[in-house]
Amino acid sequence: MDTLREIVNREVTTYVSQGANGYSYLIANPEKTDWTVVFVLNIDGKRVVRTGLIVRMWKETIIVEQDSNDPPLVDALLQAGIPRSQIIRAYAGDPVPEAV
Repeated sequence: MDTLREIVNREVTTYVSQGANGYSYLIANPEKTDWTVVFVLNIDGKRVVRTGLIVRMWKETIIVEQDSNDPPLVDALLQAGIPRSQIIRAYAGDPVPEAV
């Protein structure tokens, strides 16, 4: 059975790819508790760089700081069996504990 960290890492990795308009890159710390996906795109002949996903783990909670993807990461995490109670969508206004 995969650990929470392994599940999150696997699901975040699915957002990294080469598309018609550019590339996305995964940046993660060595402990695999913080992930960022950066998109480098070519839109109307202009280079656009943006952060599409920022995720971190705090104890047994997943905090999604930013997510501009469709479908959002929360859907993939729920489908992978992670309870909604363990996912904080900070970007959508879910309350984040003071200790974090």
